[in-house]
Amino acid sequence: MSDNSTFVLKTIGLINTPYVESAPYQPLEENDKEFFVVIDEEYVEGLKDLSKFKYIFLIYILNKLNREPDMGVIPPWGNGKTVGVFSSRSPLRPNPIGISVVKLKKIIGNKIYISGADVFNGTPLLDIKPYVKDLDSKTDANNGWIEDSDDLEHLSLHIRGIPHDY
Repeated sequence: MSDNSTFVLKTIGLINTPYVESAPYQPLEENDKEFFVVIDEEYVEGLKDLSKFKYIFLIYILNKLNREPDMGVIPPWGNGKTVGVFSSRSPLRPNPIGISVVKLKKIIGNKIYISGADVFNGTPLLDIKPYVKDLDSKTDANNGWIEDSDDLEHLSLHIRGIPHDY
């Protein structure tokens, strides 16, 4: 049983994207628009050696949500299937925390230029962690309930946000 503790988290910067009204379901690495993170000056020293990594995790607050958490969700690419929120990537969670893996392009001062992120402009950043190939890549990972789909190949295109004709 949970003690329902409350924690205070500090933001360390803001994520800047072109998305104001809508954002993709997952990060789109190939995007010609500008995406960057501005880190608060007091945390710039923490960026030392981050540029040696090709990918990073962005951990952020989903501050634009205007709906309550839902324990049963229908993923937009799940063909109408209802799954538990913890079996999904739904933003409607008990704690509005998001995580995205993005490509790190360059760091200039307190600006981290990244590939496409699936967040709204001005999203508050909680943390950055390096994506470490030998730690974060699990070769035996599976697709969970998604593998039950009749058309896994087509569904995979939706999940990855790849435009297609059918």
